[in-house]
Amino acid sequence: MNSTPTVHTAAAVQQHAHPNQFALLGQRRFAPFFWTQFAGAGNDNLFKFAFTVMVTYQLSVSWLPPSMAGLVIGALFTLPYLLFSATSGQLTDKWDKTRMFRLVKNLEIAIMLIAAWGFIQANVPVLLLCVFLMGLHSTLFGPVKFAYLPQVLNDRELTGGNGMVEMGTFVAILLGQVAGGLLIAVPEVGHMQVAMACVAVAVVGRICAQFIPHAPATDPGLVINWNPFTETWRNLQLARQQPVVFRSLLGISWMWFFGAVFLSQFPSFAKEVLHGDEHVASLLLVIFSVGIGIGSLLCEVFSRRQVEIGLVPLGAIGMSVFAIDLFFATRALPPSELMGVSAFFGEPKHWRVMLDLGLLALSAGIYSVPMYALIQMRSQPTHRARIIAANNILNALFMIASAVLAGALLAAGCSIPQVFLITGIANAIVALYVFLLVPEYLLRFVAWVITHFVYRFKVRGDEHIPRDGAAVLVCNHVSFVDAILLMAASPRPIHFVMDHRIFQTPVLGWLFKLAKAIPIASHKDDPATYEAAFARAAEVLREGDLLAIFPEGGITSDGQLQPFKGGIMKILDHARDDGLQVPVIPMALTNLWGSYFSRIELRGGRNVAMVKPLRRGLFNRVGLEVGEPVAAAAVTPALLQHNVAELLRR
Repeated sequence: MNSTPTVHTAAAVQQHAHPNQFALLGQRRFAPFFWTQFAGAGNDNLFKFAFTVMVTYQLSVSWLPPSMAGLVIGALFTLPYLLFSATSGQLTDKWDKTRMFRLVKNLEIAIMLIAAWGFIQANVPVLLLCVFLMGLHSTLFGPVKFAYLPQVLNDRELTGGNGMVEMGTFVAILLGQVAGGLLIAVPEVGHMQVAMACVAVAVVGRICAQFIPHAPATDPGLVINWNPFTETWRNLQLARQQPVVFRSLLGISWMWFFGAVFLSQFPSFAKEVLHGDEHVASLLLVIFSVGIGIGSLLCEVFSRRQVEIGLVPLGAIGMSVFAIDLFFATRALPPSELMGVSAFFGEPKHWRVMLDLGLLALSAGIYSVPMYALIQMRSQPTHRARIIAANNILNALFMIASAVLAGALLAAGCSIPQVFLITGIANAIVALYVFLLVPEYLLRFVAWVITHFVYRFKVRGDEHIPRDGAAVLVCNHVSFVDAILLMAASPRPIHFVMDHRIFQTPVLGWLFKLAKAIPIASHKDDPATYEAAFARAAEVLREGDLLAIFPEGGITSDGQLQPFKGGIMKILDHARDDGLQVPVIPMALTNLWGSYFSRIELRGGRNVAMVKPLRRGLFNRVGLEVGEPVAAAAVTPALLQHNVAELLRR
């Protein structure tokens, strides 16, 4: 009997608490998977780089000139992503993911045995075939890799787990390329060493895969559509049903476009602009890979261990800023003879270039990891792998477009730094467009900035906020930023019912309009707005989303909890009419009264806010207490007020 443990859902592993993402490496649900994907990424690049060096420097093949070798190998490796990603996604959804891991690793061993013979015989056609087959290996591995994580990690672990995978992938790529370059260069025995190394790493990956726990199929009844074109279109349509998910797919693909521009130009950039030798080109790759890895790992720290898409705009800003500065950093570099790494380091003007490149890559890591986590969390489990497969197709198309556009710009007379400048500006335009299409990114970014640079924000009890399904959140109303703080604490978007007058406030009014908050007025002042607010609130709950209200009806004038009004009962009555019994979650904002955004200052006989920015200094400690859900049938305004008051006394 197979004694391998089975992982059923992320909820089943909730008890596996860990202090940080590195602790996952000590857990069976993650560690074997991590080392499996690490070995696979390393082997891909060991094989490809060794082969590229061989046909560029060691062999003379008339039909594959050295100048074209890298392009041909890259194209052959990418082609399977276009042809087989759709099928790969279906297989991953239909089969046990552990079965897929082991199948892919068995395939890798077979491919590497063929490649080993190709290296020993110096047979270029056979090795080109193996490049295509290793592309197929990566195509099959991608969907199962990202579909496995949300099945074994809970929501608070997802960002850290993706960060570890992203870091591991880029470190493995770097180590694989270094190893491939060093081994193939050894006189007489280089080809044999590469052959043995490729097979050995494939076997190590397969051994690691044997220890991955079972992760059951999410859609075992799926009927496979073997037509890659119709299935690709179907997958894209599945993704488009959820706008945030689909635009996250496009955002990730754009990152691949952005990164490909820089990675493809490193050799020429090092030689023609920085006046460095091939070791300097390798140094740039090292800096880029380390930057991506550090940025990926920082995501869990910056996000407080939740899926925080507010980091995406931060990463996008960094990508543009440092790409543009890279252009200016290279303008003053004087012509010189080709220099090695030590001479390159000895020139202070190069430090800015390396810093720009490292911070650009770090920003790309911060940009991409939250989007991967968001896709995994919000995609339907039965379709998750197919949506990720669609992302792989988009990535391949965007990388092809990157090569075409970069080539066109260079052919038009642009210098490499100018190509970087154009890419940085384009990134800013694309990012702004996406953030306006999906305001949640921008809103979460504002929330992230406020909770990290204005306040020290601590949340307790956020596990009571439902991860799916409709619910009503009720909270005390202390300041103009209450909604932003609740937004920062929730892993899901929230629709707020807000006093219509706040929409007239500069900046905040624009933000709440962007967030599609629901304006409400008293029935006496504006009956139409009053009724429209409740109608829209009912629609939000019917759609299975989170609705938040402030039952006091306005910001407190003295910092004390005010009586709760009866609007919550009307909301629940509408929900019952729709056949819904939605839970109500009480919340309490603490220590916020007296801050810049609360109505603490007396001006003209009225309490006003935003008068003395530094009244309490910076980084004030504020908090949010989240209580246990209250069943709809038990809710009364008095009970909710009592529960919130109890939370305030904690």
